[in-house]
Amino acid sequence: MVWSALTDGFAEALKRAGLWSEGRLARLELAIPREPAHGDWTTNLALLIARDAGRPPRAVADALVAAFPRDPEMFSGIDVAGPGFINFRYAQAFLDRLPSRILADGPLEAAARRGFGCFDHAHGLRVQVEYVSANPTGPLNVVNARAAAVGAALVRLLNATGHSADGEFYVNDAGTQMDLLGQSVAARFAERVGIPRAFPENGYQGEYLHDLARELSEREGRAALAGDNGEAWFRNQSLERILDWQRGDLAEYGAEFARWVRESELHARGDVDATLEALRARGMLYEAEGATWVRTTQLGDDKDRVVVRSSGLPTYLLPDVAYHHDKRARGFRHSIDLWGPDHHGRILPLKAALQALGLEPDFLEVLIVQQVNLLSGGQPVKMSKRAGEFITLRDLMEDIGADCAKFFFLMRSTNAHLDFDLDLARRQNDENPAYYVQYAHARIASILRFAAERGLAPAQFAGPGEPGLAAPAEQTLARKLAAFPEVVRGSALAREPHRLPAYLQETAAVFHRFYHECRVVSEDRALSLARLRLAEATRLVLHNGLALMGVTAPERMEREAEAAT
Repeated sequence: MVWSALTDGFAEALKRAGLWSEGRLARLELAIPREPAHGDWTTNLALLIARDAGRPPRAVADALVAAFPRDPEMFSGIDVAGPGFINFRYAQAFLDRLPSRILADGPLEAAARRGFGCFDHAHGLRVQVEYVSANPTGPLNVVNARAAAVGAALVRLLNATGHSADGEFYVNDAGTQMDLLGQSVAARFAERVGIPRAFPENGYQGEYLHDLARELSEREGRAALAGDNGEAWFRNQSLERILDWQRGDLAEYGAEFARWVRESELHARGDVDATLEALRARGMLYEAEGATWVRTTQLGDDKDRVVVRSSGLPTYLLPDVAYHHDKRARGFRHSIDLWGPDHHGRILPLKAALQALGLEPDFLEVLIVQQVNLLSGGQPVKMSKRAGEFITLRDLMEDIGADCAKFFFLMRSTNAHLDFDLDLARRQNDENPAYYVQYAHARIASILRFAAERGLAPAQFAGPGEPGLAAPAEQTLARKLAAFPEVVRGSALAREPHRLPAYLQETAAVFHRFYHECRVVSEDRALSLARLRLAEATRLVLHNGLALMGVTAPERMEREAEAAT
């Protein structure tokens, strides 16, 4: 829409002004000015390419504005400000037609790349988003809940912008943590049936261990305790039950995964061994100190890494490389992984090892999802999975609801720590940002119902005699709606879904001002129909933005929220 018009326009302007290069166009950054007086869109492109072009920034900006192909139906003015900023202002005709354009595009279907806010920017580029991937040693906690909200939103954003994106969950079901889980559950089961058994040092704690022990067959459990391979039985039984818990909670939360991949499957198929031999064949391995090392320093790492210990067992790195190689073999051109902050040191070794195997340098992208600090009564809520003191995803959904949880998790950048105020999230009034946005949608639905009872329904296109958007509040709202596709595009490209709730809160606030300043349904039928169409376009934008976040857009809200707004 606007972004495409501006990008295409600058491509043409660069050519006409004798400044063309793909690299210069790639530096184009578009932003919405904070001050409305500066226009509807602005760019600092002239400042970015001035040195390379060998001209003063202001001269570059003047040349680009003079060469820019003007569409008077979209922009009424293009001018240069300050040291070389280029500002654009919408034409009145564009604003008048915008509600009809929004209604024509319709509700969002991200997977099908349809609806207002969607466009084919990536031309079907296959992207895989691996998120949550929690160790299957217990119920999902609030940090997992944040990763689930962010990962699912990223998949929707990528699909809305023309990618072919899938979500995936990687089950780390191999290694010592799973063995420790099996030992912990075996001890709890022995306690249940009255058989003395020591609890393992550093074993997993918490009521969920007792829940697991209660679910197990007493006959089979007793036989496992008496057998030589009993801990493996408890390990496998616990694993399947915990995975069932995690799948159920994530499905109810609205986090969808095209595939769940188990690390144990990679070992069983021989993928891990095959990856080791592939690295060896490429000359990227050597033996030292009884271990096998990969030459990651040749590819930007600060030191070479061990992939097979002197014991003959692989380190974490080797199955990770095998897993990501499998992703590429399945046709994904790009993998976006969401990891916790304690995994930051693994990013560079894995990227280097994947390049050692021959994968593209830009194949892997890692986003760090920072910690969540739950607050209640102004005090932090303690969380420790080992000690059994933690708030689970299910606890959170039962307390404040999935919608509110996802909205709050998405309000902050993933690379920033999040203070999650449970007291605020429980409030059902306009102090709660999630409620505030949902209420705006519900209020518009109420206005449309009220109008329908009086025989007024907004048509997609303006009828004879219908006025344009003349009132300042109408124009401000239309300008805010026009930015939605660019917010979607920017959120997807920057991997920053937190832009969505910020935009939706602003849009809700602008709509409420419009509602208070402009009577929507009045005795003037033509004016009522025009304002109803603007209101319906706003409802659609709020609906589409919430859908990208995985949050519902209610048609009605509780009276407490209605009275508060």
